[in-house]
Amino acid sequence: MKANELADALETSVRSIYRDIDVLAESGIPMVTTPGPGGGISLMEGYSVNLQKLHGEEVINLYLTGMGIPFDAQTESGLKLKNALLKLENTLPAAYQEDIHKAKTRFYYDNAPWWEERAELPCLEQLRSAVWRCRLLRIQYRKVNGELTSRILHPYGMIVKQGEWYLAAFCEAAEEVRTFKCERIVSVEAVDGQYTVPADFSLEEYWLRGNDVFKQNCKQDEFYPVVVRAAKDRQQGLRQYEIAGVKETEEHLEFTLNLYSYESACRQVMNLLNDAEILKPPEIREYIKEKLVLLQKVYV
Repeated sequence: MKANELADALETSVRSIYRDIDVLAESGIPMVTTPGPGGGISLMEGYSVNLQKLHGEEVINLYLTGMGIPFDAQTESGLKLKNALLKLENTLPAAYQEDIHKAKTRFYYDNAPWWEERAELPCLEQLRSAVWRCRLLRIQYRKVNGELTSRILHPYGMIVKQGEWYLAAFCEAAEEVRTFKCERIVSVEAVDGQYTVPADFSLEEYWLRGNDVFKQNCKQDEFYPVVVRAAKDRQQGLRQYEIAGVKETEEHLEFTLNLYSYESACRQVMNLLNDAEILKPPEIREYIKEKLVLLQKVYV
């Protein structure tokens, strides 16, 4: 089958088809590409895919997708998910086919940010595999200050929060379970040996407990209140911030937002001006005045 025919059948681009072919080949599926008018893309002769039977990893990927955990379409897991959906579609009665086609053409999921590229996660597939198979890993991890450190980990699980991936793992150097942001994991190397996740370890409880501690530390150690006034129909834009208090008047709402520090507040307050008036502290109002004077010099 030709690449453009596959693209039409799968409702994607020819470029995506070629990327998928590369990933399939890297994952061990024997692909054959033949150039010329009579050429195309095919599986190696004698190799077949059973479109009637779902395998274990495909079922797991379907289940994880149902939990809201996304898979990049160009990764091995993403391709296995596509394959699982294709198998599922082929096993359903003809009466469902029209509805499936309607669902595919009426809904589109795009989790990419508007104004920035989502961070590359080159080690994500290796991390998933290590979590699933309980394989020890040596990672190179970039700390917030840019320093690279080497650690040996026992991966316990992975968390996805607002599109960002985190690894929960026992760190041999720290002798405790730590959380690692996957975009800061520069390289991954398998280490001989296996481990067992403690029977009393709950990934959900660990993550939620860590969230509570993080929020409490922010409130205690990084509390910088900024009071803003907004019309009641403009309050939605403020809900993304940590709200420490709300006071209601007849026409307005006064929010006390925790912006953590003066420096952090300066980075964020200009974005607030479309929805609210900054009332205090005075130093933030002064900062806004200075910024507006500079903008006026540029644009007036």
